[in-house]
Amino acid sequence: MAIITTWNIVGMDCKPDVNGKLNYVVTAHWTLNSATNGTYTGSVYGTVSFEVDPDKPDYTHYADLTLAQVVAWTQAALGADGVAYYEKSVADQNQKQITPSIVTLPLPWSV
Repeated sequence: MAIITTWNIVGMDCKPDVNGKLNYVVTAHWTLNSATNGTYTGSVYGTVSFEVDPDKPDYTHYADLTLAQVVAWTQAALGADGVAYYEKSVADQNQKQITPSIVTLPLPWSV
């Protein structure tokens, strides 16, 4: 079964003004969700902080930010190892549901 992962940004914290750059994003709140066949799911939530650079040449106005752009910033801040760690974590959550190591059975005298 294929495990499909989806990165999302669920909130952003901003400095109101950084040298005329309004609503400068300093923190992204992210989730990573996984699904297998729509039956098994996994999820993780985290935050990443971004360095404030008042001279940032590629500043994007808050209203012009896209999900893809902020996800890319988030993944860059986590680094390749961090991204791999979280993607493995949600995949492992799915796998543990598919093949659990412990199960709870009905009590034999209640059946």
